Amino acid sequence: MQKFLLIAVLLCGVLITMTARADQTDERLDELFQILRGSDDLDKVGLAEQAIWGIWMKSGDDEMDLLLEQGAMQMQARQFGAALSMFNTVIAERPEFAEGWNKRATLYYLMGELDRSIADCEKTLALEPRHFGALFGLGLIYAAKRQEDKAIASLERALMVHPHLSNAVDFINELKSRLKSREV
Repeated sequence: MQKFLLIAVLLCGVLITMTARADQTDERLDELFQILRGSDDLDKVGLAEQAIWGIWMKSGDDEMDLLLEQGAMQMQARQFGAALSMFNTVIAERPEFAEGWNKRATLYYLMGELDRSIADCEKTLALEPRHFGALFGLGLIYAAKRQEDKAIASLERALMVHPHLSNAVDFINELKSRLKSREV
C-alpha cells in the first residue's frame, strides 16, 4: 500500500505541475514513457498511462480543450455530426495538436470512414510517434479492412511503446490465427 501511495504521489506531482502548454511536446512525457517501457509494476504503469493521456488531452488552449472534451462526449453519445464539427474546429485552430487528430480518427472509425480514420491516425503519429492509442487504432482499422499483416505491424509498434497495452497481445494472436486459417 505504501508503494502504491508513493507512486501515486509522484505521478500526481507530474499532473499537478502541468503548464498551460501540455500536449505531445511536453517534456514530462519522456519520463512517463520510460515508466511504460521499463516497469513491471502494473500500478505504476497504469498511473503513467493516465498521466500521458492527461497531458495529451491538453492543447494549451482552454477553449480548444473544452471543445475536444465536448466532442468526445458527443462521440460517446453517438452524436457524430456534432462531434465531427467540434473536432474539425479543434484541428483547424490547433493543427499541431495530435490529440485533435486522434479523436477525429476515432470518430471516423466509428462512422465506418476507415480510410479517413487511417489518414488521421497517420497525422497523429507524425505529430506524436509514441501515440499508442493511434497505433492500436490503426490495428483495429486494418483488422476491419482484413489487412491482418498491417494490423499486426501496428499493434507490435504499439507494444514497443507500451509493452503492457491492454488486449494488444491477445488481439495479435487472434489476427495471426485468422491469417493461418486463411492459408489452410
